[in-house]
Amino acid sequence: MKKKFILVLILVLGVTMLTGCEKEEVEKNSKESAKAFKEEYESLNGKTNSSGKEHRSITVEEDNPYEKVTQKKIVEKIKNEDTFYLYVGDSLCPWCRSVLEKSIEVAKDKNVGKIYYIDIWDEEGNEILRDKYELKDGKAEKVSDGTKEYEKLLKYFDSVLSDYTLTDEEGNTVKTGEKRIYAPNFFYIENGKVQNMITGISEKQKDSREELTDEILEDEEKQFRNFFNN
Repeated sequence: MKKKFILVLILVLGVTMLTGCEKEEVEKNSKESAKAFKEEYESLNGKTNSSGKEHRSITVEEDNPYEKVTQKKIVEKIKNEDTFYLYVGDSLCPWCRSVLEKSIEVAKDKNVGKIYYIDIWDEEGNEILRDKYELKDGKAEKVSDGTKEYEKLLKYFDSVLSDYTLTDEEGNTVKTGEKRIYAPNFFYIENGKVQNMITGISEKQKDSREELTDEILEDEEKQFRNFFNN
């Protein structure tokens, strides 16, 4: 009986130690992901883009909830019927930089521990996720395909996505015939099904680089509070 008790105790201690190690590893990865996200976005502060326009300077908290993942992982999580938050955007995107600080503030207040994110562009601003269209003779023509994962995400998120349109020199809207994941887009997926999507952008903000007034920030906060209430 004594030997059996000792064996059980050893097993319990072993499981406890493994659980503790796993928890430490998860916490370490979360800190590294948060640090990488902070560095990615803050590295552009004060710098200009290829058009000579200055990036908005933002401050990203060290304990932010963002974790960069592959497109493949997001597709797998949907197939596995997981529940999670997803942000699609880019550090180069001026609209994204307009809402990131408020998204972090509200997510932390709502105890959202993790927001996965995937980029839309590479460091030069080239598409690495989505289809690309250009206007030719007044018609929208696809010049490059998005990834296979993007095709799947369009199907998964179809119910909350808007049509992908282009605008010609005269201000006319030209349809491409497909929907679009724009940036920023924040998705809430529950049991593998998309339940909600927001941009976080205030209707009062007309330019991506304009000053964020109290009214604009209040609108952003309202959106995120409703969104992270899932």
